Amino acid sequence: MERTVERPGRASPLPVEERRRAIARATVPLIVAYGRDVTTRQIAEAAGVAEGTLFRVFDDKEAIIDAAVEEFLDPEPFRAALRSIDASLPLELKVRLIIDRFHDRFTGIFGVFASLGGRPRPPASADPAVIVSIFEQLLAPELERLRVPPAGVFAFVRLVAFASAIPHLNDLPGSLDSAELAHLVVHGIEKGSDPC
Repeated sequence: MERTVERPGRASPLPVEERRRAIARATVPLIVAYGRDVTTRQIAEAAGVAEGTLFRVFDDKEAIIDAAVEEFLDPEPFRAALRSIDASLPLELKVRLIIDRFHDRFTGIFGVFASLGGRPRPPASADPAVIVSIFEQLLAPELERLRVPPAGVFAFVRLVAFASAIPHLNDLPGSLDSAELAHLVVHGIEKGSDPC
């Protein structure tokens, strides 16, 4: 009986759509590092596939880059990260974790778009009702303490996180970290507290 020996470094067989997604995911950090100068060899190595495999599932390098951007902009992993926050945590800690997740998201988007020279299409407008419902669940234990509804908290936190993720604003003297931002946000949305 002949035994099959798997060669090291070869990718295990995957359905085409799964292979496409795996390649796209592996390409995202390369786009941030190299922009459009990323090579198909670098992509293949990062994805753990032969270079020829790339062209069995994509037409060309631009198609790989477009798929990577689309994969990166998928809002569901970000929503899952928000959902993973424990609603029973203290309000200020929850807000800090929310700001951290928004900050990571915006920083990643800025990095990808800057590396590609602004060519990729902007992210499709995600349905804000989905994230508002996540905020409603996260803030449910504190609703009576809030001076604004969860939708208002979402809008405010998103603006704060967006501004803090802009590279040229975040490295200025006096820039605030997520703990300081969370403190300012909480004492601005909480009833009976004086904003600092």
